Amino acid sequence: MDRGLKDKVVLITGGGGGIARGIERAFATEGVRFVLTDLFPGGLEAAKEELERDFGSEVFTVIADGSKEDEVRAAVDAGAEHFGGIDVLINNAQASASGLTLVQHSEEDFDLAVRSGLYATFFYMKHAYPYLKKSAGSVINFASGAGIGGNPGQSSYAAAKEGIRGMSRVAASEWGPDDINVNIVCPIVMTKALEEWREREPEMYEKNMKAIPLGRFGDAEKDVGRVCVFLASSDASFVTGDTIMVQGGSGMKP
Repeated sequence: MDRGLKDKVVLITGGGGGIARGIERAFATEGVRFVLTDLFPGGLEAAKEELERDFGSEVFTVIADGSKEDEVRAAVDAGAEHFGGIDVLINNAQASASGLTLVQHSEEDFDLAVRSGLYATFFYMKHAYPYLKKSAGSVINFASGAGIGGNPGQSSYAAAKEGIRGMSRVAASEWGPDDINVNIVCPIVMTKALEEWREREPEMYEKNMKAIPLGRFGDAEKDVGRVCVFLASSDASFVTGDTIMVQGGSGMKP
């Protein structure tokens, strides 16, 4: 099925991480070109090598700290100059001090989540906007059920993610006249960190698993990645400002 994504330019932040790697593989099957940014060069180069080897993808990488506006501006402009524009922006990068109660958080802990997530998303959206306006493009921002459901031990992470959701809805309103779609994805994904947690806390892992009606954690490529492909495609041209729960049913609320 032709989703109209071939040769589109997709910018993904945190491009060397586990969830991003799955999303990238999903988009690679559509024939897109990639601008990948990350703070850590190792994962970024591994992602580039994988996409080039497995799919023959064109990949441009940029090291950038999403919490620093000058670095974000330079990364966005470099990627757009390399490929001649940007069609899709996916804000995936996020760090946090999860596992601490609200009162255990320091100002530095809170800053880590807000600057790596909320500020980075703001900076990338702000500086990608002129290119997205030209291409009538799409933005996909990542939030979390931690903010929607109020997960204990994730106050700074939840605050950053709910900030991203609020900002995304405003952008969807402001950018609608430019034919730019802005949506949010809240996933539950099997990652390396989750696998390590399963080994440390098997009982807690099983408890969380039982709370998912579909009985499993999501796959970064087949579940989350394909939803992102849909949101970036012409099939989702009338979808904007929405939060898509990719959580196997665990995100249902009365």
